[in-house]
Amino acid sequence: MTARRKSGILISGRGSNMAALIDACKAPDFPAEISVVISNRADAPGLERARSDGIATAVVDHRQFDDRPAFEEQLDRTLRDHGVEIVCNAGFMRLLTEFFVQKWYNRQINIHPSLLPAYTGLHTHERILQDGVRITGCTVHFVRTEMDAGPIIAQAAVPVLTTDTPDTLADRVLAAEHAVYPLALRLVAEGRARVVGDKVVLDCGDHATEPLYSPPITQICAVPAGSQS
Repeated sequence: MTARRKSGILISGRGSNMAALIDACKAPDFPAEISVVISNRADAPGLERARSDGIATAVVDHRQFDDRPAFEEQLDRTLRDHGVEIVCNAGFMRLLTEFFVQKWYNRQINIHPSLLPAYTGLHTHERILQDGVRITGCTVHFVRTEMDAGPIIAQAAVPVLTTDTPDTLADRVLAAEHAVYPLALRLVAEGRARVVGDKVVLDCGDHATEPLYSPPITQICAVPAGSQS
């Protein structure tokens, strides 16, 4: 097996996607390892989870810097001090400037709880329910300066139920995030997700899957007898 790619995770809160990446990296054949978890908040619960797994942690508090460039310079320095090659945003609630994005161009990935390019930004699930969308999901993409933009690496589709609330929908999408984020990191770490132009080319072959219907075709009620003329 080739050397595992050293990865750093950026968080601001509980870090549930961070935990999914940590668990995936425990497999001996996984092509990446987590070198450090960095938060911009000292009270982020995810830091303790990382420490419990023996992973180095650091806090780079954006409130301690005079401006955004100074914050990002320290963030970049901390990642490099830990030998990081790939950066994974996992609930990192800070917009990054051109300075940082260019430093980690095509080496920084992010996950968003929608099928991008639809529904960028916050309050995703509320807006999806308001619009009556039937299928949503999550997306892992390379980071660009525009919010929730960049070449798409992997996506997972999730049906929207008529009984959904923002919380129940968020829970099902989050379960899909925990599966697709490790997949995307594997593809990037193995060099099988390459950016060509503004799109990702996957060197893993295309495999057709069954369509996802919402509502499911098999559960649509039959037309009652005698209702047709």
